[in-house]
Amino acid sequence: MSRAMEQGRRRVDDAILKDMFISGAKFLESKKQLVDDMNVFPVPDGDTGTNMTLTILSAVRELEGLGPEAGMDPVAKAISSGSLRGARGNSGVILSQIFRGFTKEISGKREVDVVLLADALNHGAETAYKAVMRPKEGTILTVAQALADRAAEMAVKTDDMVTALEEILAYGEAVLARTPEMLPVLKQAGVVDAGAQGLLFILEGALLSLREGKVLDFGTGEAREEGPEGHRMSPQAKAAGSSEEILFGYCTEFIVNLSEPEGVQGKADDLRRYLETVGDSIVSVADEEIIKIHVHTNDPGEVMQKALSLGALTNIKVENMRVQHSNILHGPQDSLQGTPRKAQGFVVVSIGEGLSAIFTGLGADTLVEGGQTMNPSTQDLVHAIEKVHADTVFVLPNNKNIILAAEQAGELVTDREVRVVGTRSIPQGITAMLAFEPSADARENAANMAGSLEAVKTGQLTFAVRDTMVDDHAIQAGDYLGIGEDKILAVSKDLEETARTLLDKLVDDDSELVTIYYGKDVEEEAAKDIAAYLESRRPACEVDVQYGGQPLYYYLFSVE
Repeated sequence: MSRAMEQGRRRVDDAILKDMFISGAKFLESKKQLVDDMNVFPVPDGDTGTNMTLTILSAVRELEGLGPEAGMDPVAKAISSGSLRGARGNSGVILSQIFRGFTKEISGKREVDVVLLADALNHGAETAYKAVMRPKEGTILTVAQALADRAAEMAVKTDDMVTALEEILAYGEAVLARTPEMLPVLKQAGVVDAGAQGLLFILEGALLSLREGKVLDFGTGEAREEGPEGHRMSPQAKAAGSSEEILFGYCTEFIVNLSEPEGVQGKADDLRRYLETVGDSIVSVADEEIIKIHVHTNDPGEVMQKALSLGALTNIKVENMRVQHSNILHGPQDSLQGTPRKAQGFVVVSIGEGLSAIFTGLGADTLVEGGQTMNPSTQDLVHAIEKVHADTVFVLPNNKNIILAAEQAGELVTDREVRVVGTRSIPQGITAMLAFEPSADARENAANMAGSLEAVKTGQLTFAVRDTMVDDHAIQAGDYLGIGEDKILAVSKDLEETARTLLDKLVDDDSELVTIYYGKDVEEEAAKDIAAYLESRRPACEVDVQYGGQPLYYYLFSVE
């Protein structure tokens, strides 16, 4: 029996813990596709396994930079700091918080025995619970606490680390099997909680390493890229990497202060129809005495001359989109040195050339590539925030699975104020930016943007990657899925039929404006056909079609 194996039966030093952690990460990496496939919604971006893997591998990279006898404190710091900065998605952030609490307990110690293991697991679970505003049982949190509870029981029964971990893992697996009884949505989908399963895979890999007395390698899994009927969906990098020529070169924004406020909506509609003849990426919002305009055009002067017939213009901004194009694709390259510091700026998470162009036109300073198909890490968001030369930086996650990482990034940046606006979708992000007023202070803008989110509903159309039952819909792999407000509202084997059904359920008599953002794999004419259908059903509702360029999701619908 090796020294590590003999010592590891009772106590774990920094070298053994490092090997166990790396092995746990590698075991999760080998199982990440299985965890991804446990997503409740059978959509192609089920990414819990991927997010947890990227999070823990960030910590592994820091561990691998340590020497062979680094000591417990550097190992604990590498695990905590690496996972914190590399955290992606809600599952990754929660995992990083478990590690954060665990490592706080072991810092300052030379070795970990079963008693300290129990304390560390409990501290990890407590830290993770505190990080979630409204924790739910039947999730990774439940299983993390179960591991801690079982460890406390084992601490008074044995000093053998392997025996203790075997019992802790077995109990965790038993609790995992009961998660569908705690969360009905898991039971209906026929899956256990994906994040909890990922956590147990890490523990299993660590246990296997402790038994063998070395770092173990388990291989890696393949990622899925196929859509219905073998249609290949574009990877994230390709989605954002198009170098097509920009048709309309100037992003033009202004507010029209109407000289005659009567009939403001009709005037806004007339102005929109004119703008459609001279540009694209049009956003027109009317509010009592003003009309807020955003358009991409080749003649900003002509556009403003037309608008002047309705009233005086304020908040005018014109930017050359062809100059900005490289920033949209690759991120800003300019140094901040010499750039005047402004009061407020924006970091926006976006994917798809069309959507990124819209956000840039609305005033986004830095775009972070990500969203449905790949959640950016905490560190990605920290870097993006640091690129914005502003006293206050607003972060728009535009995805519910990125909000925690954005909040974590905000806590790590200390040289400026960071405010996370809780946008859960691209349409909410666009609505929030339209609510921004440069003349208002940061607190007022934060309140206005947060308040504007209630006025927009979001629809998404993608495809199923497996057979399941969700929201009382029997779903087969390859079916098209219409998702509205976090529920599956439409299922069909026909894309257009699914889009129509989804819109019928999202749009009601109170809806005034629907914007259709069509994805990278959809032709413009198909999107216009969907718009024509909605116009025939809801003639009083204004319908706009915009190119989003997003991968995996054929359509995004914004209903206001």
